[in-house]
Amino acid sequence: MSDPVALFNLRLAWVWILLGFVSGAVMGGFFHRESWLGGYGSLPRRMYRLGHISFFGLSIINLMFFVTARELALGGAQIVWASRGFAAGAITMPICCALMAHMPRARLLFAVPVISLLGACVLTLIALARA
Repeated sequence: MSDPVALFNLRLAWVWILLGFVSGAVMGGFFHRESWLGGYGSLPRRMYRLGHISFFGLSIINLMFFVTARELALGGAQIVWASRGFAAGAITMPICCALMAHMPRARLLFAVPVISLLGACVLTLIALARA
């Protein structure tokens, strides 16, 4: 396992946890307004909530990847690409959520984080099967 690779995912995980808290605090200042972002069920509000939750969920995924790669001493190009995929998915998911909140046609951009995360997961599972 390449330490810089694993450390990147660990650092990303903690930054994403912080951004989850910050985005929750910002949104928390407005959630009491029933009509904020078009109301509770509106697309913009749902997308902002999804982006907020994605910070926490994808931080946990990156943390799990760090622990798995470190504890099992996984390495090689496959793990480097898995690391990049998990990072790309974490970075692009909240961006896609924010874009779609204001441009619903941007929904096709969700393919970027989804494919990144699926690919990273498959690469990790293959590395685990070989370990």
